[in-house]
Amino acid sequence: MVKRIRDIGVEIGALKTGKLNKITDVEGVQVGHYTVKHGDLNTGVTAVLPHEGNLFTEKVMGATYVINGFGKTVGTVQIDELGTIETPILLTNTLNVGACSEAIVEYTLNQNPEIGRTTGTVNPVVGECNDMVLNDIREMAVTKENAKETIHEADVNFKEGAVGAGTGMKCFGLKGGIGSSSRIIEYPHGHYTIGVLVLSNFGQLENFHLNGKHIGPQIQSKLGHLKSESDKGSIMVIVATDLPVTERQLKRVIKRSSVGIARTGSFYGNGSGDLVIGFSTANKIPHDRQNELQSFKAIHEEDIDQAFQAVADATEEAILNSMVAAKTMTGRSGNTLYSLSEFLSFE
Repeated sequence: MVKRIRDIGVEIGALKTGKLNKITDVEGVQVGHYTVKHGDLNTGVTAVLPHEGNLFTEKVMGATYVINGFGKTVGTVQIDELGTIETPILLTNTLNVGACSEAIVEYTLNQNPEIGRTTGTVNPVVGECNDMVLNDIREMAVTKENAKETIHEADVNFKEGAVGAGTGMKCFGLKGGIGSSSRIIEYPHGHYTIGVLVLSNFGQLENFHLNGKHIGPQIQSKLGHLKSESDKGSIMVIVATDLPVTERQLKRVIKRSSVGIARTGSFYGNGSGDLVIGFSTANKIPHDRQNELQSFKAIHEEDIDQAFQAVADATEEAILNSMVAAKTMTGRSGNTLYSLSEFLSFE
């Protein structure tokens, strides 16, 4: 079983990857999963922590970008308004967004007794995709306790494929899920990391491209029983970096994840929720006013192209990793989704 796309010699782009080639190559970032696999229940939660400290008191620069807005996220309005993220980011299935939102609120309240007393409330951040093909989504199998456990168990190394929020996901008619990748960018003023994590649940098999090769129709011919379907899936992309940027520059950077998604064959269909959430750990934003001017570092605009390329390449590779790491799986009502790794002989 192929674990990652580089195991078969596929390398996306020319930039170097980080040590793990995952989003957690950005120092301080951690990822955790809670997985449900029981009969018709195939779902879960994935947590992304921007740093190991108290995110409410030390916020990170944040930005969001909507490629196609058929999604049910929580927290993105305030991110766009204030340019900061102050909680872990949770990913799950569509109908468990509420439970995950409650989990983040409780987790943050436990860390910060001043919330709702001497200061304001908290902005939880949750993203979702619809896993109803393999999961009985009506059962809402993820609890807020499950979601809180995911936050507490987050670590630098983590699994990909059919785990956490990716357990029941479908991508290009095949098995989708969680995937990740990273890139190193170099400037005279320093080396920086850009990491991407995706929850892949989008695309039509006939449009699938692997590193520029249009192999979707070949795979489809091997799965003669598989009927063509409209693109009604989604993808959540989380972009992390330690590159010093303003929230405006960050939004410009995370937009380029759409390039990586398109390279795999997506045209962002009407029923697809394609959304990006990004953060930079380079400048921490204190919750409390310091009664002095805040100082921020940021790259010059002419330096930003490397970051654009890094996000595009890492997103493409993260999607492919999500598909090859996910094993063939049978779920709700006997529905079966096949792993991309079973068809890599085409390469």
